[in-house]
Amino acid sequence: MQHTFVVYVEDRPGVLNRVASLFRRRGFNIYSLTVGHTETPGISRMTVVVDCDAGAARRLEAHLYKLVNVIRVEDVTERPSVVRDLVLIKVCADQHTRSQIMQIVDVFRARVVDVAPGSLVVEMTGTEDKIEGLLDMLRPYSVIEMVRTGRVVMARGVGSRSDAANPADAPDERDGVSYSV
Repeated sequence: MQHTFVVYVEDRPGVLNRVASLFRRRGFNIYSLTVGHTETPGISRMTVVVDCDAGAARRLEAHLYKLVNVIRVEDVTERPSVVRDLVLIKVCADQHTRSQIMQIVDVFRARVVDVAPGSLVVEMTGTEDKIEGLLDMLRPYSVIEMVRTGRVVMARGVGSRSDAANPADAPDERDGVSYSV
């Protein structure tokens, strides 16, 4: 099973290497890794997706907390979350196929971000399945180049359970309803 960890770290040189090395040393392949700044200056957020069982996930979480620059770790695998990937796809497009490709792009609610005489660059944000569906439709037109981000995840609702100092103060799932669009 794939487990998704959200790891908050100090924004310092070498932190990414230490976190990735922890997974490597324990023999886990990182399926997806994204890193970016947060709303708090000096704090970065990593989203790490690893294929492991529940016991290994608990051990990985404990090992992550041992790293000096790690501030907080959340395993959001079982939590209601918003999950997205971003993809840029460069596809062959001549005057005969351009309109067909643009119709496909429109159906998937993607958008064309660059037009050249022999190609189009398409941008899409969505779930992995939706991105795979778009790719399947564009492959017959010859995909020239593609780049994808890793998975980014945000737990749904008001706050993070680990934000509360006391677990009793953590927001209850029944306190409010959150909907994804």
